[in-house]
Amino acid sequence: MKKNTVKLAMYLNYFVFAILLNSVGIVIFKSQLNYGVDELQASILEAYKDLPIAIVSFLIASFLPRIGYKKAMLAGLSLVTLACLGMYFGNSFDMAKVLFATVGVSFALIKVSVYSLIGTVTNNQKEHNSLMSSIEGVFMIGIALAYFLFPAFNSVQDPDAWLNVYWLLAAISFLSFLFLFFTKFEKEVAIPGANFMDDFAQMFQLFAKLLTIVFVISAFLFVMIEQGIMSWLPTFNSKVLHLPENISIMMASILAISLAAGRLLAGVLTRKINWIWILSFCITMAMLLVVFVLPQTVGLDVKEINSLGDIPLIGFAFPIVGLFIAPIYPLLNSVVLSALPKSLHSAMTGLIVVFSALGGTMGSRIVGYLFKNVGPENAFYYTLIPMSLLLVSFFILKKLTANNLDVLAVNNKGH
Repeated sequence: MKKNTVKLAMYLNYFVFAILLNSVGIVIFKSQLNYGVDELQASILEAYKDLPIAIVSFLIASFLPRIGYKKAMLAGLSLVTLACLGMYFGNSFDMAKVLFATVGVSFALIKVSVYSLIGTVTNNQKEHNSLMSSIEGVFMIGIALAYFLFPAFNSVQDPDAWLNVYWLLAAISFLSFLFLFFTKFEKEVAIPGANFMDDFAQMFQLFAKLLTIVFVISAFLFVMIEQGIMSWLPTFNSKVLHLPENISIMMASILAISLAAGRLLAGVLTRKINWIWILSFCITMAMLLVVFVLPQTVGLDVKEINSLGDIPLIGFAFPIVGLFIAPIYPLLNSVVLSALPKSLHSAMTGLIVVFSALGGTMGSRIVGYLFKNVGPENAFYYTLIPMSLLLVSFFILKKLTANNLDVLAVNNKGH
């Protein structure tokens, strides 16, 4: 029962931050309309979100168990509650930077805590894969909700009406804080090491492993793809498909919904099918969508659009790429964490979050640059490069994790 309550707290925290983190694409879009910034200037919001995630994760990941995962998550929820209220009253591009910087710091605390706790509430690799995929699936449901929440508060007559959504987000964050506060945790995993420097050194020691190097490159490439598409899809819908503002934002929800469906489905499939075959199939299908479906979307002759029902079916096709890229991130994370001792999960999670954040920043900046310099109709074709590299990395990781699991099994028998 206690484990189930902890899992529920983990789901709830991830759901809250899904809405906040991935509203960056919407705020990038709104900043161009309301605050008079161009595409490249607006893309800096991704860096304000992701760089604090990277820096904080790097500094505190292996040390976090000493602070306590529950205290860390409570601190994160407190900070974002205040930041949401600050965005409402601040109403400026500079305040948007502060908001996403705060969300980034807080999410670092939440993500490292949640990923580290997964190992304490699961018993084997398949359970770990399944819970990881389910949590990331709930994260995508939160993302999808963001694309409907923001338009619900938007008004053509009042350009500041959309800011009212931050009252609701502050309330949800505060309720999550209360639920977590009253949730009882089991004793957290002890991490060896006498002091902060010993804990910090664990991350560098992990870099001595080829497994770690290949994995963090893979995580970096995936998040570059996902965030590049997700952050710029509302702008793509507006500038290429010429959709109205609210419909451009709501259309981007199709990507988030397909990501959620893909991750929840992966949570079921990984109990029966080896992860390598799932991921190889998924990345191949994603590449085929970019090659064959995206050109038809770009060439779409859109008439007057007043609702989602007015958009031709092919207009919905490209965001379905989310269904196929969805399982990649949680499965890669789970596979690598399962191949390491639990005492190293917090340090490894720190590296996951650092390189994911750097990948997100790089992806959004690159796509922002491409939108401005090669045109919004051509920018997404460049995702084929990191997709191809990812396919190669899967098979390298398969071999390396298999070797690590063999070593773990031998060590466990020895104990």
